[in-house]
Amino acid sequence: MDKIIIKGLEIFAHHGVFEEENVLGQKFVVDAVLYLSTREAGMNDDIKKSVDYGAVCADINHIMQEQNYHLIETVAETVASELLIKYSDIRGIDITVKKPWAPVLMPIETVAVSISRKKHIAYLGLGSNIGDRESYLDFAIDELNKDKYTEVTKVSDFIETEPYGGVEQDDFLNGCIEVETLYEPKELLNLINGIEKRAGRERVIHWGPRTLDIDILLYDDTVYDDEQLQIPHVEMHKREFVLEPLASIAGYKRHPILGKTIDELFKEKTWEK
Repeated sequence: MDKIIIKGLEIFAHHGVFEEENVLGQKFVVDAVLYLSTREAGMNDDIKKSVDYGAVCADINHIMQEQNYHLIETVAETVASELLIKYSDIRGIDITVKKPWAPVLMPIETVAVSISRKKHIAYLGLGSNIGDRESYLDFAIDELNKDKYTEVTKVSDFIETEPYGGVEQDDFLNGCIEVETLYEPKELLNLINGIEKRAGRERVIHWGPRTLDIDILLYDDTVYDDEQLQIPHVEMHKREFVLEPLASIAGYKRHPILGKTIDELFKEKTWEK
């Protein structure tokens, strides 16, 4: 990935824990590394095919002067997320916020916070078998798009499938979506759990009927495992109702543990009912 580097951008703003910092203000120095492809811009000598670093500097200045924060950690997070949201071509960003006049009552050159953030691609499975099933799936997509840190970028066709897990219940309507998100895995899980709750999801019977079920299937090429969340989803390679819609939007995507593409897994028909 190519880089545009901004170094030593000086901004006068009002951030700090102490009241006088918020009233009087002070100088901050910002370094930014923007990760994107500059090839098309370079080949065509066309700024419209790149990111205008002058505009980015103006945006950083506006973000830092628009609102006061206690912590430069918050300043760095806000700058990084706002730039990633505004500029679709920026895939990742390193932000360093320096505070040369930090009130530590000792000789010091500067205090700084440096973070790295990027856009992630996740694939989610959707399912419903209560009430207006399609409306519940559409509700999930709408709610994800309402969140400023998440955008649905691909949607599969919805398919009707038999229940999985041996519980007697109505057939499901299932689908898969691709989302671009700034959330980390557990943050994304919290978001989708909230959406399920707003859709009236009740976790009473394991593999039982539900208004809305949202599963994180894949997240970049990440392998993640704790008590609450496993990525890739531990059952996805066994489930026809996952592999069929997922193959239609990401057949090329490779399972990070099994090493096979979604197309390959679907064609093998190794799922269990």
